[in-house]
Amino acid sequence: MAYKINDSCVNCGTCEPDCPVGAISESGDKRVIDANACISCGTCAAECPAEAIVEE
Repeated sequence: MAYKINDSCVNCGTCEPDCPVGAISESGDKRVIDANACISCGTCAAECPAEAIVEE
C-alpha cells in the first residue's frame, strides 16, 4: 500500500529528498505523494517530524 500525507503536514520538506523514487512533491501548502510512484518503503514516514505520513 502507498503512503499518503495527511493534514498534519507542516511543509518542511524533510521527506522529499529522502524518497528513493521521487514520489513526493509540493502542492500548495503541503507535500503530496504520487501513489502510483510510491514503492511503500516507509522512508518518508520515518523522516517526518510532524508524523504526517501514514500508510493508506
